[in-house]
Amino acid sequence: MKRILLAEDDEDMRRFLVRALEKAGYDVMDYDNGASAYERLREEPFSLLLTDIVMPEMDGIELARRATEIDPDLKVMFITGFAAVALNPDSKAPKDAKVLSKPFHLKDLVNEVEKMLAA
Repeated sequence: MKRILLAEDDEDMRRFLVRALEKAGYDVMDYDNGASAYERLREEPFSLLLTDIVMPEMDGIELARRATEIDPDLKVMFITGFAAVALNPDSKAPKDAKVLSKPFHLKDLVNEVEKMLAA
């Protein structure tokens, strides 16, 4: 089973995402900030990091940068209302990261996750 690490500070959004991804057959570990998600990532491997960009303690771009230093094969998807931030070349976001802009349908998220994990 593919494992997804989710970092999203909006509790309602996080609950919806976990429910949709688990229903699609994924094992999801979720955290409300980047620092806690990073600590978990240091302990065990994941197939995908799904992260918001604007979060307390450690933002999603820093989380993704550090996470891909630990595991260069980790796939990264940003979910954000600030797509321009992630796409900015100065952001140091992983080059092949996918950006899904809020708002989005859960079906679209699951489809994008499936595509990324199949690649």
